[in-house]
Parts: sequence; C-alpha cells; structure tokens
Amino acid sequence: MAELSAPRRLSPPGAALKVDVAVIGAGQAGLSAAYHLQTLGQRRFVVLDAGSSPGGAWPFRWPGLTLSTVNRIHDLPGLAFSDTLGPDETQVQASVTVPHYFEVYERTFDLPVRRPVRVTRVTSHGERLKVETDRGDFSARGIISATGTWEAPFIPDIPGADRFKGRQLHTRDYRTAGEFTGQHVIVVGGGISAVQLLDEVSRVATTTWVTRREPVFREGPFGDDAGRAAVALVEDRVRRGLPPESVVSVTGLPMTPAIRAMQARGALQRLPMFSEITEIGVRWPDGTEVGADVILWCTGFRSALDHLAPLGLREASGGVQMTGRLATQVARDPRIHLVGYGPSASTIGANRAGRAAATELLTFLGLR
Repeated sequence: MAELSAPRRLSPPGAALKVDVAVIGAGQAGLSAAYHLQTLGQRRFVVLDAGSSPGGAWPFRWPGLTLSTVNRIHDLPGLAFSDTLGPDETQVQASVTVPHYFEVYERTFDLPVRRPVRVTRVTSHGERLKVETDRGDFSARGIISATGTWEAPFIPDIPGADRFKGRQLHTRDYRTAGEFTGQHVIVVGGGISAVQLLDEVSRVATTTWVTRREPVFREGPFGDDAGRAAVALVEDRVRRGLPPESVVSVTGLPMTPAIRAMQARGALQRLPMFSEITEIGVRWPDGTEVGADVILWCTGFRSALDHLAPLGLREASGGVQMTGRLATQVARDPRIHLVGYGPSASTIGANRAGRAAATELLTFLGLR
C-alpha cells in the first residue's frame, strides 16, 4: 500500500501567514463565530480545525446517541438544522447527522476552514499573536478560541486507580453496551450522558451507579427563565475568574419516559462516591466493597485550553477571568475571546457567544 503523504504546510518554514483573526476550532461555537465575522465584513480570517472532517466532537459520539436522545441541537445562524435532515431522521445517529449539518454549513457560507490543523500553542509577540500549528504558523491580531472540551476528559484522582485489574474508560471512549454483556459495570457520574449510558449498559450487564452529589430530577419542561437563571450562575463564576461548572449541573436531570423506565426496573439505585479503588472493585469509607469488571467514568470534561498556556491567562483560582457582554472576552488579554467556555458551553449559548465574540473583537481591533 502506498504511504500517505503528510498534509502540506500552510506557511513556509520560518514564516507566519498574517491574518486579522484566527478562529481555533470548527464546532458549533467556532462556526458561529466564523459566520458572524464574515457577516460583519471580515475577510482576513481563518478557521483552524484539528479534525480531519467537519463535525467538531460529534463524529466521536457513541452510536446509540440519536437525535431523539441528544439534547436539542440549536440551529447555527443562517441555516436551520432541519433543512439538512431527511424525513423521519430522529432515530439517526447524532454522530452522522450533526457532522453532515456542519459540512453543509461550511460549504453554504464558504467559510475559510483549514483542516486537519492542530494548534499547539499561542504566544504574544508585541501587538500580534503567534499561532503555532502542526502545519505552519499564523500571525493574528486577535483570536477566538472555540476548542470546547472533548480533548480534555476529566477523571477524578481516586486512591488505588492504578491497582484496578479490570477495565477503566471514559465517556469519550464508549461505543456500545454490547461489549459489557454479562459483566458488572460501575457507572460514575450524575450528568445526562451518565444516565444515558447507564440506561444502555444496564440492559445487558449488572450495574452500580455512583455520583458525587445526590441527583436532582426535574419534572416538566425547562423554561427559558430557568435556563437563563442557570446560565447566569455559570457566567457569574467565570466573571470572577473561577473555573466554570457545567450548565447542566445547575439545571438538574429531566424526568423523561426513559428515566421513568429505568426507575421501574431498578437501574437508578444511586450510591455516593467511593473513596478507594481496589484490585477487583471499589470501596467506601465504611468498608463496603463492590466488585467490578469495568469502571465507566462519565465524569465530564474540562476546557481544552492548553494551547493558550504560554499566555498566562489563568487566575490563581485555576479559572480564566472573563469579561464582555456575554463573558467571552479574556480580562487579561482582550485580544482573545473564548467561546464554548463556561456559560456558552451549550449549543444555544455557543451561537450567541459566537456573535458577541466576533462583534466585540472586531470593535476592539478597530476593524468595524
């Protein structure tokens, strides 16, 4: 078989391509920002995406996640998601339909997305920012970082983890429940993804559900007022420079028919967080032990911001202090906006943040 050649460099060795704005990441937030940059008349910008194809993190979601089970996919500006779907596609895998939507979106608006391009680090050089990538360097006046969280899975540090002889995996590693048939799986986490995977796995295996906090299930629809209140709590944290918490952590879990069915078959019997991992399972402070073949960590993600580390943007608290109308602008360096961070981590929040970031950054740079 012929050896595949490496993607060509986008800039000559030792040189950097000059742009006004570099958008890092082409997920929901990055595409929204790119659309608004273009709508505002900006032509000297580029979108750098690490993926080999459109879709952000969506191509890597587990096959069982369909449009009927995923949280709502909010429309990107200018093109409705429903316009890219065929009839009766609610049961189609989200890992297929959402990337298709993003691909159509990029093509429809002729957005300047370059891929695969992995940004390795960003440094400050006077009035400009140097964006180093695995395919050459860029020099930008401003940056909109939309790298999301998928590249930064979080697993808590529990004593004994290295001794466990079974299998440990994170939500991002999960594919199908069938691989756990007949085993005992400990599912750790209290978010929507944890409950969805617990539902799948508990149908083919015995399970133990563990959460750090007592899960809160809410009845009825989650209205706009409640949504705004939840986002405001997260926004307050990032404006104070504290690490963001997920929006869902303050909204609770929706009491859906699927969750009621889980309750009926006993799959939602929750235990508090264990204190130690043993060779064959887990142990609680009172000495109670449960054996396990698998520990499935549905413990979320952290913001993927390592590429910005050389800029020293983090506060002593570990967070990045944000400012601006929708808390997208970095207080320590107004040339940088973070979208899909903190209050803009949801798909609707990412859309609004993309517009705010594009508008505020161009104004700050004197480009509008």
